[in-house]
Amino acid sequence: MDSREAIPPHVSDRPVSAHVETGASNAKGAARSAPKGGALTPMMAQYLEIKAAHRDALLFYRMGDFYELFFDDAVKASRALDITLTKRGKHLGEDIPMCGVPVHSHEQYLSRLIREGFKVAVCEQVEDPSEAKKRGAKSVVRREVGRIITRGTLTEDALLDARSHNYLAALAHVQGGFGLAWIDMSTGDLQTQHLDRGGLGAALARLDPGELLVPDGLLARAETNEILTDWRDVLSVLARARFDSLNALNRLKALYGVGALDAFGAFSRAEIAAAGAIIDYIELTQKGRLPRISRPRQVSQGAVMEIDGATRRNLELSKTLGGERKGSLLAVIDRTVSSAGARVLAQRLGAPLNDVAGIERRLDMVDFFYAQRDLRGEVRGLLGRAGDIERALSRLTLGRGGPRDLAAVRDGLALSADIRTALAPLTPPPGIADAVVGLGAHGELVARLEQALGVDLPVYARDGGFVRAGYRAELDELRRLRDESRRLIAGLQGGYVADTGISSLKIKHNNVLGYFIEVPAKQAEKIVLAEDSPYIHRQTMANAVRYTTVELSELETKIARAGDQALALELEIFEDLTALIGARAQAIANAAAALADIDVAAALAVLAHERAYARPEIDDSCDFDIEGGRHPVVEAALGEGEGHAFVANDCRLDDGDGRLWLLTGPNMAGKSTFLRQNALIAVLAQMGSFVPASRARIGLVDRLFSRVGAADDLARGRSTFMVEMVETAAILNQAGPKSLVILDEIGRGTSTYDGLSIAWAVVEHLHEVNRSRAVFATHYHELTALGAKLAGMTCHTMKIKEWQDEVVFLHEVGSGAAARSYGIHVGQLAGLPEAVVNRAEQILKTLEQGEQSSAVTRLADDLPLFSQALKADAPRGCEGPSAAERALDDVDPDALTPRDALDVLYRLKALRAS
Repeated sequence: MDSREAIPPHVSDRPVSAHVETGASNAKGAARSAPKGGALTPMMAQYLEIKAAHRDALLFYRMGDFYELFFDDAVKASRALDITLTKRGKHLGEDIPMCGVPVHSHEQYLSRLIREGFKVAVCEQVEDPSEAKKRGAKSVVRREVGRIITRGTLTEDALLDARSHNYLAALAHVQGGFGLAWIDMSTGDLQTQHLDRGGLGAALARLDPGELLVPDGLLARAETNEILTDWRDVLSVLARARFDSLNALNRLKALYGVGALDAFGAFSRAEIAAAGAIIDYIELTQKGRLPRISRPRQVSQGAVMEIDGATRRNLELSKTLGGERKGSLLAVIDRTVSSAGARVLAQRLGAPLNDVAGIERRLDMVDFFYAQRDLRGEVRGLLGRAGDIERALSRLTLGRGGPRDLAAVRDGLALSADIRTALAPLTPPPGIADAVVGLGAHGELVARLEQALGVDLPVYARDGGFVRAGYRAELDELRRLRDESRRLIAGLQGGYVADTGISSLKIKHNNVLGYFIEVPAKQAEKIVLAEDSPYIHRQTMANAVRYTTVELSELETKIARAGDQALALELEIFEDLTALIGARAQAIANAAAALADIDVAAALAVLAHERAYARPEIDDSCDFDIEGGRHPVVEAALGEGEGHAFVANDCRLDDGDGRLWLLTGPNMAGKSTFLRQNALIAVLAQMGSFVPASRARIGLVDRLFSRVGAADDLARGRSTFMVEMVETAAILNQAGPKSLVILDEIGRGTSTYDGLSIAWAVVEHLHEVNRSRAVFATHYHELTALGAKLAGMTCHTMKIKEWQDEVVFLHEVGSGAAARSYGIHVGQLAGLPEAVVNRAEQILKTLEQGEQSSAVTRLADDLPLFSQALKADAPRGCEGPSAAERALDDVDPDALTPRDALDVLYRLKALRAS
């Protein structure tokens, strides 16, 4: 069609809600969207009809070699993509905004739009323009939206991170319970979990979904609104009817061709509603097409270690506080050589197991490759050459794959056979043995793909040229005809040069004119256009003139016919090969999963060998016994820096030696590092990895809590202290005897007395009520007095050494309590002015000589303004500390023997009486 056709203006395409819901896609819907006044062109009527059905998505409207956007879509896209906003004619005196992106490079633009939170409806031409013209000169090429692209429905490698999952999740609420379902559309893995409100936040944090589907009524519920606020940027709100559990059940049964789902698991109604909503949404966005979707797997309550969002951020499991992968625990431990293996590693790190048998199974797999160094190298070499079978399979089953996806399946399955051969002579543990079985035997399929596919493969099947010569005789014949015709073209050019005497004459081709003869404009007079001349004028340009001949046109027809027939046959072959793979989709998916499992086990073995990690002992006790523990990320950073050795430390938490450690010590001595390293060791152990320690025995940790660091939440109007209190409250309300809690500087965000009071109460609650394994770091040295009161608490400190007025941080943990915090020394290291440091030392000495009111009174002599305030606020009759209070100031409780303490009491009683 003529892409220069004028387009009338269009009313705002305000989305009716934050979701993809199809509206009326008929003529009435289009007419309601049309501007008042003026007749609609056929093309604009088509555009508005399609747009009316996709109001909340940007419409990529295919026009030749470009996807064009108009009106509000154009304004939004040009701003988001930083591309030029143009105009295309006028209607009723108004300019029509327009922008466009080339079809051949549209994925890079799509990626940016999706990251910005837009949904994009891709509208393709589904008819050849020549066919449209047969219906009339003003007929419009038929167009249809082939898919709606959203954050959670991406499948293209160019739009995805190859080494991490991109989950589409759905949350349903039925009969008081929550059901969560999630799928990575690029792999087809569908899972569900039944949750109560308390576990909802941790589950969403574990998944970190790219898109979260919720029914419209759920946002209005106070119990979920607070949690969903954290995910507002990825929410897609759908009509409640799409979460109907009965419809969902029927949809799932139809998908898997079963009469009941009982064989797959005992799913709750909420889980079924969530899973059904996901399937419905995929059908909606993919216009009825579904990728291969695995049978749903249920994650049972308590199957994985629960880690809430705050703890994940504080521990920097998969990304740092700055949002980067580099510097995270995942970046440090990742030694996988395949994309699928990297995704499995990330998934395991995010969801450590809470099952001794399952953890031991994974550790046995790592141990196997740890002991088999040569085999490990051979297997990793093979894995590194394998393509991403999972994502290739998903694209092929969606009808969105290409020849390179066929090759990825071929190569991956061929390498799986080599890996199976390498493992055959050995007796591997059950996990490896099951993976070998999962690899399967695919020799016939691999041979077929090797015979069919050529060497240099295009991205898209429509480009042709991917079928190997000799695979299909009919195709070879068509190619010979096509190629022979091209040689005849070259022969014609030589004949025309000889006939005209124009040595610069060329036969060229473009998509508009087809084949044509081109000569420089200055030599055009040499071509005679008489009645008996074979040359026919086609086009005059500034620097050249173009002609054709009957002979050239006939030859072009033969070439086009042969080329079209060859391409049609190649596309038929492609569909046959895709169908062949689709028929074996589950077996191929099993092989892909097995390769990923092997990759992860071998990668963790490499990590253990490189970093001297030890195999942990896992049991069902409440012990936590770490010898020579190290922080994996800090240790790696030291190794990359100046080569300083990391100082390892022990940590023993149990009912015998104390399940709660109170850790004091100077700033910068390593308290926060010690806290985090123990939490990370627990995560690594339960994900099935060796750990950075000389020995580790860990009783299963069902929930991990961390309150480390300081940050505000301005979006919710929360101060740093409020955030600290919210996170601490979550810990005290949820932690139990099987939990591991690490807390750092609770109460520091408020006044000294308030902070000390809160910290004191928190320690008591952890010990008496939660009874959790915990490490509590603090600068409130007064808390050490709790050691005499709480039987399960022991005091520990970070060791330092003072030498010639210098402080040396030893980074060692020892028994006892710290005498000082050395904050002024840290301030000096940070570059505080010398005058400030000196004055701080003076004030510190004054404070250390007395306690509370007496010290403040002495300070008041040096602070006139403060002195006046004290006098104004002092109650009548208060003229300073009493004799008993002054005597107390001179008492050092830690230095008293029992007899001395009794003498002090008698002396104080006598002073009070006098």
